[in-house]
Amino acid sequence: MSFNIRLGVAKDGENRWDLRKELVVKTIREYNPDLLGLQEVFPMQEEYLRESFPEYVYYGRSRLVDPNDGEACSIMFRKERFNPIEQSTFWLSETPDEPGSKSWDSSLPRIANMISLKDKQVRGKKLVLINTHFDHRGKVAREEAAKIIKNRVSALEKGARVVITGDFNSGEGSRPYQSLMGENIIDTFRMVHPNRTEEESTLTAWKGRLIGNRIDWVLCSANFQILSATINRSHDKGRYPSDHYPVTATLNYQ
Repeated sequence: MSFNIRLGVAKDGENRWDLRKELVVKTIREYNPDLLGLQEVFPMQEEYLRESFPEYVYYGRSRLVDPNDGEACSIMFRKERFNPIEQSTFWLSETPDEPGSKSWDSSLPRIANMISLKDKQVRGKKLVLINTHFDHRGKVAREEAAKIIKNRVSALEKGARVVITGDFNSGEGSRPYQSLMGENIIDTFRMVHPNRTEEESTLTAWKGRLIGNRIDWVLCSANFQILSATINRSHDKGRYPSDHYPVTATLNYQ
């Protein structure tokens, strides 16, 4: 599952975090993911999610120099399913190992969190999860961010199983999309739903919007079998958990 939960400091009136945080938890529990990539997570949201999901391990840090200050795009994984092997954060900039760095026309520092996991339920199986959030303004920054992530994937050992989640602020067919696809990386949603339609928006506009761009993706390497992929449009009497729909995919090892 990939889920942009909308930053908790936003002045959203009746859609502010305190009034929808329980619905965010309910929405996640309905799908009950083994792996979850979150975007726009602020410290008070992290604290609430940690308390609400004790059965998960939580990994992530802020995109700023101070790892505990500001927005993060975090990863959660189920304790009973996975053991962590290695984790890291890199910046989507010309200096990816420099905390708080930004380049090109990026409006803000942007990051990706990357974690290697060993599957405790399937002997000998490992995977790498990368979760990210591309800049909402910088066109060049988004294009370069996609290249950085693609290069990180290419540097992994041959045959590595990879899942990429995120809010890419880019539509299908865009340059970032084209950069990430191919060479073993697959769009799970398009594989399951090959006929593109207008009603694939992953933005709710808080009203259940249907028509628009699909900017939230779950991607995977070709050595997974894709069993299902959805845009989860669940709501509570017209109330939505975020300004983004969560997107999901069910995968199996090949």
